[in-house]
Amino acid sequence: MPTASQAKHKFCRRIGFCLWGCPNCPTVKGMARAYAAGPHGKGRRDKLSTYGELLIEKQKLRNYYAISEKQLQIAYAKAKSGSGQAGDKLFCGLETRLDAVVFRAGFAPTIFASKQIVNHGHILVDGKRVDRSSYQVREGQVVSIDPAKSPVIAENAKKSNATIPAYLEVDLENCKATLVRKPQVEEIPVPVKIMSVVEYYAR
Repeated sequence: MPTASQAKHKFCRRIGFCLWGCPNCPTVKGMARAYAAGPHGKGRRDKLSTYGELLIEKQKLRNYYAISEKQLQIAYAKAKSGSGQAGDKLFCGLETRLDAVVFRAGFAPTIFASKQIVNHGHILVDGKRVDRSSYQVREGQVVSIDPAKSPVIAENAKKSNATIPAYLEVDLENCKATLVRKPQVEEIPVPVKIMSVVEYYAR
């Protein structure tokens, strides 16, 4: 039976690279089973249809943020309403989820760990505990960890060497991160063609 870590990287094997850039992913050069899962995984990769290509991009986005299909559909529905580019708004909406902000700030090593510490109540937003991963962080809000109440989480966060995006201002010593502005699509380090996701749902 595969471990939880292996299960998370099953999709990476399908697309041929690690979505999150993890060094222990099977797709990393030199590691075993860097091919798609299943009995025919070592075989030739057939060219995908247009629908198949769109589906893969949608699945990449869903897997990257570790959300359900229903959650992604809800995010898309919100993004396509009102003015502005649906793709830009979809990406921005996902990137400003509380779990994503915690991950980007370096308070957790993976998006999965980020969800866990949020759901377990270790994260504060403007000084108030928020235990909902999907919470939308707004510009100017401060996301933090209370070292007195969550000492282990705080100490681990202080050791982070994450690359901080320009739309976040992070004070690791005090375990605080501020969303200074909305992220731009080109700043979001997610290997997904966002317009393909929009096209998939628009079909």
